Amino acid sequence: MNIGFIGLGGMGQPMAEHLLAAGHTLTVWARRPASADFLLERGARWAESPAAMARACEIVCTNVTGSADVESLAAQLITALKPGSVHLDFSTIAPQAARELSRRYAEKGVDFVDAPVSGGTAGARAATLAIMWGGKSALAERLDPLFACLGKTIVHAGASGAGQVAKACNQLVMVAAIEATAEAARLAAAAGVDFAKVRQALQGGSAGSRVLEFFGAKMAARDFAPGVVARLHHKDFVMVMAEATRQGVPLPVGATVMQQLDGLMAAGWGTEDTSRLLCVLERARPAHLI
Repeated sequence: MNIGFIGLGGMGQPMAEHLLAAGHTLTVWARRPASADFLLERGARWAESPAAMARACEIVCTNVTGSADVESLAAQLITALKPGSVHLDFSTIAPQAARELSRRYAEKGVDFVDAPVSGGTAGARAATLAIMWGGKSALAERLDPLFACLGKTIVHAGASGAGQVAKACNQLVMVAAIEATAEAARLAAAAGVDFAKVRQALQGGSAGSRVLEFFGAKMAARDFAPGVVARLHHKDFVMVMAEATRQGVPLPVGATVMQQLDGLMAAGWGTEDTSRLLCVLERARPAHLI
């Protein structure tokens, strides 16, 4: 297929590389042109603008930070994409933003597909991402070969916006587990027990998880260099809570995690790893000292 790709960061670049390696014709554009050099050296084409890309491609993929970024790009793409083409967005954005973009594109005869991913940069490099997408089920035949280049678990979650709802649920479970891991580390330390050993024991039991494996290891080593940048989890959680408010659904655990993420951001740790949630707990005074 003739595919465009915008958003060549830690996730986007390896995803674009997989599409190119699979034999698709790839056109790229980036706000920082140097980020495209790696792909241009391997045969990708350069577009002078998002609109120029839209005129040349049948599917334009985006993988950027948030709703405003996708909406800004869509404003440039929507006037140039031909009827029957697709804007395939891998970003994590608000479900309502995805629904609205789908409605606007439909007026032009273009499909918008929200397909957020989970698995981090390691999953992007290994092409083992979980991809949860929302849009017309009839698009599956066209999109599945493309998804197969990028991920291991592909799920059509439903209509437009459903992919983003699935990603919101993913972030709710995952970040709550990071907070629970931080609380376990704090409790172990307060009791004078080595959390590295506690973690080793937990990993062999029913509490074992990828969160405990990755984020727990960072907490045990007090390594807060970003594996996942905390500000992105904060951004995602703001959208989780907004969708819960829109649907009238109480999220008591989510509300507590949101408060802890706010504390992390207020401490200036937004560019570090989300395992910094441990340090938010360490800054809190014990109840008997208040």
